[in-house]
Amino acid sequence: MKKHSGPHRDLRIADQIQRDLAELIRGLKDPRIGMCTLQAVEVTPDYAHAKVYFSVLVGDGEATQEALNQSAGFLRNGLFKRLAIHTVPTLHFIYDRTSERAADMNALIARAVASRSKDEDA
Repeated sequence: MKKHSGPHRDLRIADQIQRDLAELIRGLKDPRIGMCTLQAVEVTPDYAHAKVYFSVLVGDGEATQEALNQSAGFLRNGLFKRLAIHTVPTLHFIYDRTSERAADMNALIARAVASRSKDEDA
């Protein structure tokens, strides 16, 4: 009999958690939660904990992180009802600033290119 474990199962579970959480978060009524996107979910091998990385398109990242972590128990409960696994992990939401930093970097590059072309024109 083949055992259903290993890295592929871990990835499938993390992916399912990410999809289900996205739906559950949309249903939250907390005004502090901005328009957020779940970037990744990392589940510990024993499924006890999951780090949920998110970015914010609209709203305050820190406030969203605080609200999501305060709602973690409620969201975990929602996952219990959806997931067919024995242990549903404790959720830890982490604000991922990667896309924000990328936008800042693109703006810096655009300003540098613009000022360089002005210097060449002069």
